[in-house]
Amino acid sequence: MRPLSLRCVALLALVPAALALGGCGSVKKPEPAALQPVTALMAASQSWSGRVGMVDFPLEVSVSGNTIGLAGGDGTVALLDAQSGRDIWRVALNTPIAAGVGSDGKTLAVVTKSNEVVALQAGKEIWRSRLTAQAFTAPLVAGERVFVLAADRSIHAFDGQTGRKLWSQQRPSEPLVLRQSGVMLAVGNTLVLGLGGRLAGLDPSSGAIQWEAPLASPRGINDVERLVDLVGRVSRDGDNVCVRAFQASIGCVSAARGKLLWTKPAHGVQGIHGDGQLLFGTEADGTVLAWRRLDGERVWSSEQLRYRGLSAPLVAGRSVVIGDATGFLHLLSREDGSLLNRLTTDGSAIAAAPVLAGNTLIAVTHNGGVFGFKPE
Repeated sequence: MRPLSLRCVALLALVPAALALGGCGSVKKPEPAALQPVTALMAASQSWSGRVGMVDFPLEVSVSGNTIGLAGGDGTVALLDAQSGRDIWRVALNTPIAAGVGSDGKTLAVVTKSNEVVALQAGKEIWRSRLTAQAFTAPLVAGERVFVLAADRSIHAFDGQTGRKLWSQQRPSEPLVLRQSGVMLAVGNTLVLGLGGRLAGLDPSSGAIQWEAPLASPRGINDVERLVDLVGRVSRDGDNVCVRAFQASIGCVSAARGKLLWTKPAHGVQGIHGDGQLLFGTEADGTVLAWRRLDGERVWSSEQLRYRGLSAPLVAGRSVVIGDATGFLHLLSREDGSLLNRLTTDGSAIAAAPVLAGNTLIAVTHNGGVFGFKPE
């Protein structure tokens, strides 16, 4: 049985279906690990800052070259120059955002809390279309199409220019799903997405299932304990796609063959990132782990950030960048997890996994702060 504190993490992340949260509020939270003094072994400094609306939804910052697409919960959608932080354009949709941002560099797409997918180009809305259910995963914009994964396990494909629905695919749904970003990406001519505890490959032209690879199976005696879901972000190296199953495991799949390569037990609630050699992730208790991409064997672990409410990691050169619930960005060595530097934002939680655009490290906070850092 999972520790009660970890089970409450799962409950608080769920979309309620007549779900009571009784008992979780009485659990005493562990004290966050005290931050140790840092000697900057990797120099970096803030080069610019900006703002979007407060981020109260599962934001994914899209990167296309030297531009970034992002959104605030109040309906602000913006495309920024990553080098300067200046707006290329900014739009107020005047409706709360539930998921985003997806982009191919030309079209940006978000999903609103009124269950509409909205596409924008050059600072103008070009179409919107209603969904049959909520969505918490940013749309995927690829091949002049917009793909949406909804919370009821339905998948929808739209023409990127007109919004015409091309196809829909409905998969069996569970009583409960996570209120956080799932998995959806393009690998060659395959639409790869998470469906429960399985990674699936679909034909993007029709939605037909080409393959499925199981990474986790339901366990337990009730809906909460049996919940399995794949969560973003993911690590892709060619056709090799590695993902996390919520509080269950991590694993890698060959998207070319639809073959599961390996899985290892892991108990994190955020996605993973990596490169051709290593994968990195944060456990629910704040332990940071590194695994070999080849076979999932553990390389190192670090407990210096335990209980600090960590984001999914970002591999950036020789560092692994992780945000926390107090607005810090921690730069750890990819080789052994030692601390290389610590960067500050506005003191509110890092609300999206950090991203790298060119040589600029980007972080977005819960209070809507957007920060760009560059190496010195």
